[in-house]
Formats: sequence, C-alpha cells, structure tokens
Amino acid sequence: MHETIRSHFQSKVALENHEDDDPMHKSVRICLTMILLVFTVPAWSSLPAEVDGEPLPSLAPILEQVMPAVVNVHTRTRVQVRTSPFFDDPFFRRFFDFPSVPRERVQQSLGSGVIVDASAGLILTNNHVIDGADDIAVMLEDGRELSAEYIGSDRDTDLAVIRIDADNLHELPLTDSDRLRVGDFVVAVGNPFGLGQTVTSGIVSALGRSGLRGLEYQNFIQTDASINPGNSGGALINLRGELVGINTAIFTPSGGNVGIGFAIPATTAEHVMAQLVEFGEVRRGSFGAEVQDLSSQLREALEADVHRGAVITRLERDGALDEAGLEPGDVIVAIDNQKVTGAGVFRHIEGLLSVGTTVRVAYLRNGRERSASVRIEEDLDARISGHRLDDRLDGVVLARIPDRSRAQGVLVKDVRRNSGAWQAGLRSGDVVVAINRQLVRNLGELREQFPLPEERELVLEIRRRGTGYLVTLE
Repeated sequence: MHETIRSHFQSKVALENHEDDDPMHKSVRICLTMILLVFTVPAWSSLPAEVDGEPLPSLAPILEQVMPAVVNVHTRTRVQVRTSPFFDDPFFRRFFDFPSVPRERVQQSLGSGVIVDASAGLILTNNHVIDGADDIAVMLEDGRELSAEYIGSDRDTDLAVIRIDADNLHELPLTDSDRLRVGDFVVAVGNPFGLGQTVTSGIVSALGRSGLRGLEYQNFIQTDASINPGNSGGALINLRGELVGINTAIFTPSGGNVGIGFAIPATTAEHVMAQLVEFGEVRRGSFGAEVQDLSSQLREALEADVHRGAVITRLERDGALDEAGLEPGDVIVAIDNQKVTGAGVFRHIEGLLSVGTTVRVAYLRNGRERSASVRIEEDLDARISGHRLDDRLDGVVLARIPDRSRAQGVLVKDVRRNSGAWQAGLRSGDVVVAINRQLVRNLGELREQFPLPEERELVLEIRRRGTGYLVTLE
C-alpha cells in the first residue's frame, strides 16, 4: 500500500509541477489528491509503536513508578441534624417530647493523597479533604483499603498529613520546586469525581500565584493540566517523575475545569509537613511588622529606586525587625536573596520561616540599600495553639485581635471541626473576654491563666456578633 501511495504522490507532484494549465490536467490533479487522502487516513488513524526504529515518546514508564504512590482518600463526617427549630428551648423539648439526642446524617467526600514516606506510612493531602472528618480511609492503587490516622493539618496553607500502617508501599518524595520554570511540562495524578486514578498533562502556566480566598500563605503553581473536584491532594509531577506540587484548587466560573489549576509547591509542602509530623501543627515565627505594596506614589515619596517591594507601615515594639533596627517607611526588597515583590510575598516568606532561624533582610531607606541580620522568634502573644495551654483547647487556634479594631480580648482564629471545643459550641471568629470569671484583655493575659488545676472546669466567656455567651469545656 505504501508503494501505491508513493506512486500516487509522485504523480501528483509531477502534475503540480507541470506548467500546462489544461483543465483536464487540473481535474486529474484533484482526483489524485482525493485518492491520496483516502489512502493515507487509515495509515494515520493508529500510531505505530516506533518510527524508523525509534520508539515514540511516552509517559507510561514514568507513571508506572508514580501512580502506586498516589492514593484515593475517602472521608466520612457525622453531622447532627436538628429535628425542630425549637430544639434548644427546654420548655418545647419537654412539652412535645422531642428526642434528647439530635439525629445524625453522614457526609462523605472524596479526594487524593500522595505517599511521601513509605516506611512511616505518611501521606500528604489537602486540609479541606480531611477537615472535620470522623473517619478517614485510603485506597491504594493495588486495591487495598486502609484506615488512616490523622497526624496534623494547617488551614493557612491547606495541607494535612495522615498515616497508614501497611507493607509494600511506594513513595514519591518531595523535590525542589524552586527549579520550575514557566513552560515546563507537568502531569497531574489524582482521583477526579471519584472515578479512580486519572492522569492529565499540561505545562506550568505561571508561578507565585496568589489571591485565593481562605488561605493565609499563597505561592501557587498555576497549570493547565486538568484538575477537577477530587484531584485535591493529588500529585503534580515533572517529566522526571518528581513530585513538584500538591494539587489544591481550580479557578472555575462553571464548576468544571477551564484550564486554570493551582498546586502548592513541593518546597512549601515539605516545610509544613516536617512541622506537622513533629508538632502536629505549624509553629510560625514573626517579623513583628505590618507591610503594604510599594505603589508608584510611595516609590516617589520614599525615593525608592525599585518598582516592587514591601513597605513597612508598623513595627511591633521589640519585634524581630524592630530589634534589627528597621523603621516604618523602609522598603523590604529581599529576604535571604528571595525577591520581595509585595506584601503577599513578604507574608508568605514569613509564614515559612522556622522559629529560631536567622535571615538576611535587604531594604531601602532614603534611596540607599541596606541589610540586616534578623532572628525569627515565635510570638506567643500573637498566636498560639490551644493544646499548648490546655488539652481541652485542642483544635483551637487563639490569636491577637488586630490593633485597628481597638477591641479587647482574644480572637478564636480557628476551631477544628468535631473537636471537643467545637462540640461545646466554640466557633471561629468568637472573642474570648474572660476565663473562669477572670477578664483577659489580650493573649498574654490569657496565657497567664494556665495551667489550671486538673479538677477545675474551664469556662470561657465569649462575645459573638455583639452577644455574650458562656462555653464550658470538660
């Protein structure tokens, strides 16, 4: 057949090169073109395994190594359902003989995860995949289904670590995602819509993306590899089969994939995972500063010969930058040779610095570049996890109220769903104003109330949208 096609093609070329514009020649030429198309379509409809003795490029060998390390994550959450709007009223409950225990319904969700340490059975996934779950199960590529243990999570980066106990696990270690470049090919592996393991490919569309709601620290990899609901927590790999990111979110006006997906860089995930495994939480240091983007007006007023940076607007007394000699109005341009292009980048770098580390901060003052050595310390008067104060506050994150609000008390920044504090009624956004009838004006005064005697109850007086409540923790 190939000889036949070749002869037709040669005849076609000969006719096209002929200078005679005879109408008959034109008709013959058209007929031969159509015959050529008919004969060549079947030859192109299925690609050969190799061309000229060389195998066609394929991702299959890489994926055979990667896919056993990507798991499906299934969660179940029991949610109490009130049978009546009058359920909380003791008179109506007694008069109408309402049941003493609310009914429950079970919510199920699906996601993905990546085994990053086979010997320890550690799996990295997204916080929103397992947040508040009563039961977490993991299905491996070989069909095994196992119960998973919750290790820790970080809502601010949307990362979580769970653990399984099994033999013959495959792992996909995290690699240096800082080497990624826009245009690099990447592959997403996950469990979209609960279909089972699915592979999609694309490129790195952008780096350093931010602006997603609900996350404090953002430095996303943007990709056009298809990421859909259920892909969350799955792997983003490069063409060497290395884990460069954890798939997290999509931008979509319709609910489906439109080619804009986001993944948490592996360098960020590695830092967060190390702290979750060691402490069960992320312990963050603080520069003790508030900053804003460098605008064109500020650039001129501050005589800053740069187009991007983070301008210090306020310094906490005895904070890290204050101790290092920086002042309001200084423009921070780099931290340990990482460019600071704005307030978001500054906060992201700050959030990933380990407590006790020392960094070099480059900044501009009066048009002159300076630098300072800054030691990062944990500010327990700004933020603390409740379990470090009392076991009954496990799952609670307490924080300083922003100064601009001029309110007194301690902000409940987060409450893990289904924790003891959650079941007692404490919620994110509440403001604690007293503990066991002792007023607390700030987080420092609250910390002074602990430790409590074991037999003493813990009663929190809170303010919620202008109304006072009491929450008792047992």
